[in-house]
Amino acid sequence: MKYFKAIFSVAVTLALIWALQHKFGSLPPIGNFFNPANGFWQNAESKHILTSEELKIEGLQQPVTIRFDSNMIPHVFAKNNHDLYLAQGYITARDRLWQMDIQTRSASGRLAEVVGPKALEVDRYHRRMGMVYGAENTLRGIMKDPVMREVITAYTEGVNSYVRNLSPRDYPIEFKLLDYKPEEWKPINCAFLLKLMSETLAGGSDEFLMTSTLKKFGAATVKDLFPDYPFRTDPIIPAGTKWDFKALPIPKPSKSFLAEQSDIKTTQKVEGIGSNNWVIAGSKTASGYPILANDPHLNLTLPSIWYQMQMEAPGVNVYGVTLPGAPCVVIGYNNKISWGVTNVDADVLDWYQIKFKDASKNEYWYNNKWNKVTRRIEEINIRGEKTLYDTVLYTHHGPVVYEDTNKKPHYSYGNIPVGTALRWIAHDESDEFKTFYLLNRGKNYADYRTALTYYTAPAQNFIFASADKDIAITPNGKLPLKFKDQGKFILDGSDADNDWHGWIPAAQNPTARNPAQGYLSSANQWSTDPSYPYYINWQFGPYERGKRINTRLAVMQKATVDSMRTLQTDNYSIFAQDVLAEMIKYIDPSKLDENQVQVLNIVKKWNKRFDADEVGASIFNAWWVNFYTQTWQDQFGKPTDNNNLKWPNRDRTEQLLLKDPQSKWFDNTTTPVTETAGDALNNSFAATVSQLTRKYGKPGNSKWQWGNVKKTYINHLANIPGFGAGNFKAGGTATTVNALIDGHGPSWRMVVQMGPQVKGYGVFPGGESGNPGSFFYDDMLKTWQNGKLNPLLFMQSANDQSNKIKSTLTLTAK
Repeated sequence: MKYFKAIFSVAVTLALIWALQHKFGSLPPIGNFFNPANGFWQNAESKHILTSEELKIEGLQQPVTIRFDSNMIPHVFAKNNHDLYLAQGYITARDRLWQMDIQTRSASGRLAEVVGPKALEVDRYHRRMGMVYGAENTLRGIMKDPVMREVITAYTEGVNSYVRNLSPRDYPIEFKLLDYKPEEWKPINCAFLLKLMSETLAGGSDEFLMTSTLKKFGAATVKDLFPDYPFRTDPIIPAGTKWDFKALPIPKPSKSFLAEQSDIKTTQKVEGIGSNNWVIAGSKTASGYPILANDPHLNLTLPSIWYQMQMEAPGVNVYGVTLPGAPCVVIGYNNKISWGVTNVDADVLDWYQIKFKDASKNEYWYNNKWNKVTRRIEEINIRGEKTLYDTVLYTHHGPVVYEDTNKKPHYSYGNIPVGTALRWIAHDESDEFKTFYLLNRGKNYADYRTALTYYTAPAQNFIFASADKDIAITPNGKLPLKFKDQGKFILDGSDADNDWHGWIPAAQNPTARNPAQGYLSSANQWSTDPSYPYYINWQFGPYERGKRINTRLAVMQKATVDSMRTLQTDNYSIFAQDVLAEMIKYIDPSKLDENQVQVLNIVKKWNKRFDADEVGASIFNAWWVNFYTQTWQDQFGKPTDNNNLKWPNRDRTEQLLLKDPQSKWFDNTTTPVTETAGDALNNSFAATVSQLTRKYGKPGNSKWQWGNVKKTYINHLANIPGFGAGNFKAGGTATTVNALIDGHGPSWRMVVQMGPQVKGYGVFPGGESGNPGSFFYDDMLKTWQNGKLNPLLFMQSANDQSNKIKSTLTLTAK
């Protein structure tokens, strides 16, 4: 018996040892994870670990000094370019290594390597969209430039100097949770980040939906409901601007074509969410110098999408934010200039229907002859399973993303219909980092304009201010020369007239400098008025945010940094101002019950601000959504119906309400009577009161407040529970300058006061560290939530004295 007990004890011990070293489902080996020497315990940090030290690292030519301020923001001082970017790579990897890794894995279609088959659809989508193909082309463009080749190579050396000396105990906690090891950085990883931004900001398409809508309703209805220019706008380049160039001939439209349709639809573009930037001239500021502001609106995550830093070496001293994994400063300022960006939303992605010769798909019809298809094999490694070899067909347009719905599993991620080839600017050779490299060193307007000529995608509205008192804005990127509405619908891939016929010359991209009005701004709205000779797109962001910004800037005199900060967090809705009175006009209080009267009185008295404690904001928002849905759902179907139809946008719906309330579109075709806008408003108001009462109780109680009704949250980048900021009460919405809604909003707020001594202010919702166990993981979150800005420490040398400096890291050659 004693032998049995001994054997049983040994067996149990061995079983426990085995269990501790192996994964269970999505859990890491628990022995490794809880190991006190190497497990998650090692990721906990004291509240303020800011100790000075000296480290020897590989690749340095001369010593580098990095000073850390009270927010752990690094201020890097190097003696040459090579060391500057090596140190940037090193220190960014030290703080954000897992974020750098997982973002490039996502862009390159390599998530399944670490999380298994559940990520296969995402990986296939990114591979088949040509993300790797595009990154390869971009890297080729970067490496052709000797300066940028040195920059990206040095940055890569810096990352790898950190990775090679990293022990398992020091792995970021996400590596431990997902049970995989960091790998060495490659220059192409930097290019993958550019592709990820192109996917986010220039990867959407409504062509399939518009083609289906055209097929159902016809050209006249589509032209009416989806106009090429909105009924009102406040363009980025001031209306009436004269164009001082001779435009190139515009390509002739091809013959009419209506594509065949599949049963799968694309994800529609999200309407009404975007970024803001503006600049106000010295003639309207208290200092006499321009003030520039920028708040790019992106998905809000922890770690933050941005990483703050200062970089100084001979010829450059710049402060701002960069993307972890990318060299240079993307948004920021130096002693002479400042700049910021918002998305243009240019149409740089088109789909072409392809006609194959036969089932072999070796040839396709184009320009009156059969052309050879090329095949690219995408090798996708899957954790715990066999490697998948996925063949992608390439035409001269680009990849045929999904060509066969009969294969299993269906290529469902991204909802791309079959048989169409993708022409996308993100596939082209480019060198966007050169733009930021030059802006970081820019001294004046001429330098700004030169820097922009190197930028390809995603197209951005580059706002500018200088110590010379110049202000400017340029919707900028490599923009294809198109005929009007080219890419509004699926194109005939066999007709050469549908190809992109060159590019709008960079010098002819729309731009404005020192306008008489004394300010410039962008909020993703239309780039120009109709006088601009080139076609950029047929749809942009709604005009309300841009209108509110321009209205406020127009009346400002002796403006200050705080004037700009207040405007960045402005919750007043021009949309509500324009439409609410018209909505209320149709409601007869004598026909309402007690609850409905109370709700109507609340929204009547509402100040049209989407502040967190406003009940009227919740009522108006729900009422409009219900009205909008009732207007279009009967003929366009529910978005969940998979009927492939594009709904008319909010702007066109508002125009019908204000200008044509008897429009046939307000009639609910499922009822025997003929309804007008007034009927739709009364029905939707009743539905709104019932909906809100059912969900939040008696009308007007605190649960009805906008901050409680609206869900605002900041999740962990991988949605790991406990690593995000959770839900919190906040104001703002898609139609306000403070466009904060759900998990999307101002990812970095920056204000820069130009002058003899440039002063910067900024904050993002998070912290510098990517370690959830660090005090500096989210130490700036409260400041951001409260609508405040931190004064930014812009040092002129490593020897500057400041009580904000808390530690020093000296890097020397190993």
